[in-house]
Amino acid sequence: MAKPVILTVDDDPDVLQSIERDLRSRYSERYRIMRAASATEALDVLHRLKSRNDAVALLLADQRMPELDGVGFLSQATELFPNAKRALLTAYADTNAAI
Repeated sequence: MAKPVILTVDDDPDVLQSIERDLRSRYSERYRIMRAASATEALDVLHRLKSRNDAVALLLADQRMPELDGVGFLSQATELFPNAKRALLTAYADTNAAI
């Protein structure tokens, strides 16, 4: 049986690489770590995972992304994987500025 997926989404390549590296170093034995550089790319990944009946354990999304923000992405992703845990990442300390 395939390991459940942790998917991280960020349009900043340096941030995306750092998050992926940290997740792999800590969780790669129990989870398959995947990444996407946009919400659109991440939704494509999720549709492929859904078609293969793969499990998604966690979705990590940056709030500020072009095309579709993190809240919008997580909302659509929840329709595909309602049991996946979700976390919204932002560099902003102020909630109103972040959203």
